[in-house]
Amino acid sequence: MLFHMRLPRNTKEFILFLGIISIISVCLIGSLIIGFETGFNLEIWQHSLKRLPFIWLAVVTIVLLVHPLADRLAKKIMAEDDSFNSQMIVTTLCNVLMISILMTIIGTWIGTGTVSLDPLYHFFYKWPRNFAIAFAVEALLAQPIARQVMYLIHTH
Repeated sequence: MLFHMRLPRNTKEFILFLGIISIISVCLIGSLIIGFETGFNLEIWQHSLKRLPFIWLAVVTIVLLVHPLADRLAKKIMAEDDSFNSQMIVTTLCNVLMISILMTIIGTWIGTGTVSLDPLYHFFYKWPRNFAIAFAVEALLAQPIARQVMYLIHTH
């Protein structure tokens, strides 16, 4: 029952669900990672806002490409009788794992405006932090908010 009420049922709802999650995620995760990389100040934050639409496009594209693979991985980890919350957290974990690996590289390229090997050289230093930030934002904010919106739509 919870699955049916808290998850999108059709294409229109999926677009809304993805939009809510991706906008919250890109704004928070992108701003936090940029802040940790370059410092937290107003000038840097304003400059980063110019890059966020491009990062958002990359995130949405990667989510659409990676989600089926992450979903299959999550199903291998979980049992069918696992609770709704455990299934959501494992699915989120698998998605964030794959997306954060790619976005640690691609996000750096978009953020700096250059394609270089630098994100690969510093990958194992930066990815754990990026993954932790992304997983926290997804599990604690973006996913619960989007699921609540779906629940409200389905109850009305």
